[in-house]
Amino acid sequence: MIILTTSATAQNLLIIPRTYISKFTMEIRDDSTNVIVDYLITNATVSGNYLSFSNIFSPKLVENHFYDLYLYLDYNFWNSNNSFWNLYDIFWQKDSDYKEDFYRDKIFCTDQDIDQLNDNDYYQLNEGQYTSYNGSNNDYIVL
Repeated sequence: MIILTTSATAQNLLIIPRTYISKFTMEIRDDSTNVIVDYLITNATVSGNYLSFSNIFSPKLVENHFYDLYLYLDYNFWNSNNSFWNLYDIFWQKDSDYKEDFYRDKIFCTDQDIDQLNDNDYYQLNEGQYTSYNGSNNDYIVL
């Protein structure tokens, strides 16, 4: 699962895909509203075993929402076909819906600082909703 924020600036993603390519389409589907947004990624680079790229999400991601991430090659774009488009003209015809997916994942959007490896910070479902007070004999929760 990938953790992103509601930031309006570019966010970096590091993935381990089936195919390492630099130009592809990224589809994000909000699980709550079922809204699908497509982004054309043209700046992906290989960094070790990872494919690294950045994207500005517009509209902004909504906090505490889950998203489906789907990366694929769309053969409907002229001259972006990795196959021999001269030989396989079915891929780039207007009525072709052929897509070659090479990565799927889930995204969770939160603005909390989460660093489980170094600082032992975990996601807190009720962060900021209540505070606890440990009195002398009485323990209570302030809402």
